[in-house]
Amino acid sequence: MSAAAGTPVAGDRRHRWRITLDRALVPVRHAPFTLAFLAVLWIVGAVTHSLGSGPSRHRMESVGAGVPALTHGRWWTPASSLLWCPGLGGYLGATALVLLLVTPAERRMGVARTATTLLGGQILGTLLGIGMVELGSAAGEQWLASLTEDLTVTPTVGTLAVGGVLSYRLTALWRRRTRLGIVAFALVMSLYVGHLQGVLRLGGAVVGLAIGAALHRRRGPLWPRNASHTEARVLVALVVAASAIGPMVAILYRDAYGPFSTFNDVYVSTRPGADDVREACAQSALDCDAVHALRDFYDSPAAALAVLVPALLLVLAEGLRRGRRLAWVLAVLLQLAWTALFAYWLHDFLANPTAYGALPAEHADFVQYFAEQMLLPVLVLVLLLVTRARFDLRLPRCAVRKLGAVVGGTLLAACAVYVGVGLAVRDQYAPPATAGALLGGLVSAFLPPAFIGYFAEWPVPVGGTAKALGQYCGLLFWLVTLVALLVTLRRPRLHTDADAAVRARELLVAEGSPSSLGFITTWDGNSYWFDGPGRAAVAYRVVATVALTTTDPFGAADARADAVAGFSRFCDEHGWTPCFYSVGEETRAAAERLGWRSVQVAEDTVVPLPDLAFTGKKWQDVRTALNKARKEGITAEWWAFRDAPVALTDQIRGISEEWVADKGLPEMGFTLGGLDELDDPAVRCLIAVDADRTVHGVTSWMPVHEAGRPVGWTLDFMRRRAGGFRGSMEFLIASAALGFKDEGARFLSLSGAPLARTATQEPPAALQRMLDYAGKVLEPVYGFRSLLHFKAKFQPEYRPMYMTYPDPAGLPMITRAIGKAYLPHMTAGQGVRLMRQFSS
Repeated sequence: MSAAAGTPVAGDRRHRWRITLDRALVPVRHAPFTLAFLAVLWIVGAVTHSLGSGPSRHRMESVGAGVPALTHGRWWTPASSLLWCPGLGGYLGATALVLLLVTPAERRMGVARTATTLLGGQILGTLLGIGMVELGSAAGEQWLASLTEDLTVTPTVGTLAVGGVLSYRLTALWRRRTRLGIVAFALVMSLYVGHLQGVLRLGGAVVGLAIGAALHRRRGPLWPRNASHTEARVLVALVVAASAIGPMVAILYRDAYGPFSTFNDVYVSTRPGADDVREACAQSALDCDAVHALRDFYDSPAAALAVLVPALLLVLAEGLRRGRRLAWVLAVLLQLAWTALFAYWLHDFLANPTAYGALPAEHADFVQYFAEQMLLPVLVLVLLLVTRARFDLRLPRCAVRKLGAVVGGTLLAACAVYVGVGLAVRDQYAPPATAGALLGGLVSAFLPPAFIGYFAEWPVPVGGTAKALGQYCGLLFWLVTLVALLVTLRRPRLHTDADAAVRARELLVAEGSPSSLGFITTWDGNSYWFDGPGRAAVAYRVVATVALTTTDPFGAADARADAVAGFSRFCDEHGWTPCFYSVGEETRAAAERLGWRSVQVAEDTVVPLPDLAFTGKKWQDVRTALNKARKEGITAEWWAFRDAPVALTDQIRGISEEWVADKGLPEMGFTLGGLDELDDPAVRCLIAVDADRTVHGVTSWMPVHEAGRPVGWTLDFMRRRAGGFRGSMEFLIASAALGFKDEGARFLSLSGAPLARTATQEPPAALQRMLDYAGKVLEPVYGFRSLLHFKAKFQPEYRPMYMTYPDPAGLPMITRAIGKAYLPHMTAGQGVRLMRQFSS
């Protein structure tokens, strides 16, 4: 077989969005039922003249679902409501939702099951929703009681039911996201908008999830047992984003009256209406000037401040998705502020209910309104506190200083302009402004318009310049702040000491490392120690009082041995116990000269490339994988993860999430990379894809530098699709080897498998026997020994990797530190499962 037969190709970066679009349209082209249903929906709407504003009143009484319809014996309405929408917006929204949920369901469930679920879910979801309305009305819930006379039509009830059933047939990644999206959409539309449609949609979502659970209960767990660190962040971010989107969705409906929209003006401010103007002008001239100034505010670009709170939440949600601690802190403070505000209003109401215009009979209703508004921020706050450990990525100090300088400088400038120019045009306020009044009015200048004049006296602007100050000072400040915050939170890589990280990477590239794992010293979470001349460095992380290094010292070859002693002295000065982890013979020898001890913890597997040829019986498995891949139309493509199309990266995330979910224990870190480590321009991803652009497997390769250029590559991340091409890993590694060989690389490392090693003649010491036992116990979960056996297919050279430590008395602390480094986010339940593995 020629080498060219398995040589990978570079991915087509010029048409990334076309690849994604083609991938997205493939299900639609093969979904005849979905397209036929949508055609019927639109044709029925056109024939009955319902596309513009929904069915006529007479037709709605015949086909619309609701309490009156069932009361009057129109039993067919739960089904007939499937074929109409309440207006053009409803038709467009329903079409998008059907394409999003019914199309993939048709491919995975078949036409018959999808059609049955759509109709059955529409009927059962509608009946459940009507039942909730009846129960709520009987219990005295005013919102639900107001829906007892309504009728509605929408196919989205059955559509959400289809989505609920579909979620049980998706990968772990999309199972969670689909369920969260369905439930969040149904809750937002019911609790914020409050129409009967929303309640019926919620019923459809519940029915779909219940049917899916009933059908899936024998196939495995109903919910993936474990979410990766990255996916947990995404789910929390989606919840925070939903809490921001809800008020904005409700404001689009003039007649929104859901329980969470009672105080919706607090989240999304609204322009005073004609009645508000007449009422204010009837009270006093000052009130009349104030309401006119507020209307002018909404007629200017400053009206964007009306959505300040949701916009800030969306920015923070993006930071939470990326695991930023700063975003977590700000989100917690914001939810605390909302909770405190509603708690203050509730206390104020209880102390003086007449000030709120509440009659004695309405007191309980007002208390309920306040309690409902406090519920959402309290729940989001609890979620953030429970998941606090997930958001551990701290910004570099220089980034925090820069953000503080930008925000603080902009605030000072805006305040100076507001007060200084305001004093110059003091006569354009009613009454004429003083310095004290302008300083007091600063609070209102930077808050959403709903709070203008609430926390402090507001100098009412009546002239053009004064109005411009009130409109643009706060707008420009928040525009700069939100942009600066978003840019800072979206920083692609984080190091607490960014300058040291840049310096360490430059040293690694220029001088290299004795280890094939040297590139992991560039990963987030590492700190760096440099020797005096800056010719050698050590990457480490401190866990409790143990300074755990990330592989060998790196830098100039003649300075590495001395770096071991230098780093040891550095640790002594700080009261830390040093431990060199996953190091080679060179570092082990230097440590033993200091009187340290060592134990083998892994085994590197290195494949020389210059004379590589997949010939002979020992390469049979590799040749078979290459041949099968060629016959099945599977190719290997090089991509940088950050440049790859969304259609590919999304599949990679899904494959990785499925792998993590199947483990029952968290994904390991430290010297084992995950999705976060793929997002580095120096890391190359090799992806196995077929003609339909389905990803069957992925591997990532880290460079091994020498004299400023890569001379070898090390395997890090490897995942394959469950049910995909069985030989995808053999195919990808063999293809990578051929590609690197053509590029002139000297070797390829398959990396080391922790707690796994080949048999040796040397009798193991007690500590070595304990580590061997740990590897044996964890084999069913992490498969380290199976991984080492798999790598043997590539006929590698085995190189032991050691842990060196100065004092056996420190081994308990070192062992705990290593466990914490590998599993920093292990929960109590996962810890119990891990202990069961050792005790079984």
